[in-house]
Parts: sequence; C-alpha cells; structure tokens
Amino acid sequence: MKQSIKVALLGATGKAGKYLLQELLTSGYQVKSLIRKPKNYTIADPLLEIVEGDIKDSETAHQLLKGCNVVISAIGQNKDDVLISSLATINIVQAMEEYNITRYILLTGSNLEVPGDQKSDKNLEGTKWMKATFPIPVADKQKAYEILTVSAIDWTVVRLPWIEQTTERRGLIVDLQDCLEDLISTTDLADFLISQITATEYIKKAPFVASKKLSKS
Repeated sequence: MKQSIKVALLGATGKAGKYLLQELLTSGYQVKSLIRKPKNYTIADPLLEIVEGDIKDSETAHQLLKGCNVVISAIGQNKDDVLISSLATINIVQAMEEYNITRYILLTGSNLEVPGDQKSDKNLEGTKWMKATFPIPVADKQKAYEILTVSAIDWTVVRLPWIEQTTERRGLIVDLQDCLEDLISTTDLADFLISQITATEYIKKAPFVASKKLSKS
C-alpha cells in the first residue's frame, strides 16, 4: 500500500523536513522532493526522486506534483527572500486541482489564528509578539491559510511550537484550540505527519501538535 503512495515533499532540507523525509523512506513511501540545489544534496534512495527548482515558480510546482498522491509542505520563510507562503499555496493548489490530488498537509507556526481558538494568555502574548515583530511574514502565512479555506482540497494545517531536532519519541498532544506544550520533537512530528497521509480526523482543520513533556524520574 505505502509503495503505491507517492508524496510530493517541500522543505526536505529544513529542520523538520529532513527528519520527515527519512521517516517517509523508512516507512516505504515513494517521495518526490523539491530541492533548490540538488548538486549539493547527498541523500539518495531508490524511493526518492529529486526535482530541481523553486516552489514560487508555477511550472516547478506542476513538475513536482505530477504523479503524486499527497503533498506535504514543510517550507519556511527565508530571511530577505520573497514571501513564500501564499504564493507557494496558490501554485500548489492549482497543480493539485489539475492533477486531481486531494490531500495537502502544511506546517506552520502556532501564531496562526483560526476561528475557534482559545489560546492561553502565554500563547496569546506569543502570537501578539510575532505579529508585531514579523508582521509581513505572519500576514502572508495567514493569507495562505485563507486560500486553503476556500479551496476544495482536503487540507490540514499543522500548527507547531518550537521544533527540537531529536530522534526521541515522547508522544503527542494534539488540540484544536491551543498549543499545550512548548516543544515538538522532529521525530514525533514526522510520525504525526505520516499518520495524516491517510487519516481523516483533521481534514479542513488546523490542529496544534506538540510533544509530551518527559516525565522526571
């Protein structure tokens, strides 16, 4: 079953994406990954196909998504780069509609605001700080979410706290109203994202996902 599912992956060289890629390949999924500079990319696997280019280009988006069944985006906003969130979302949705791909999973920060949120005072302050400090990228990510809400695809926006690069599995806390912990391990995150390839519980929803705290011995 997994061998027949091909995942279009964006952000495979990033903090979360490189762990996700390894877990996808280990789990037996075919992966088509977008890499800006493949000459410098050293990962190779029989299940991995590399596409060179930039998701801000519509033709590249179509090339990446062709032949895929699911799209997962772990891209981030690079400093001093053109705004990417909304433009990438537009290109991805257009390509998904053309190729009749329905499942899209997007990673974003916990500062994204969604109707029904009941954030703690601490998290409300964090959201306020992000909007004041990085107003343009935050607004662009909010715009990307709004684009998805009016689309016909089966999207899930995964809202995250600070990502900790570790292979530790601590278990997950998933909540639709607030982020209940401060960290998520990259391996816990990869496990959750892979589960969402076939799960339906969070379609057209934006869950907060975090790792459980390690119990003190």
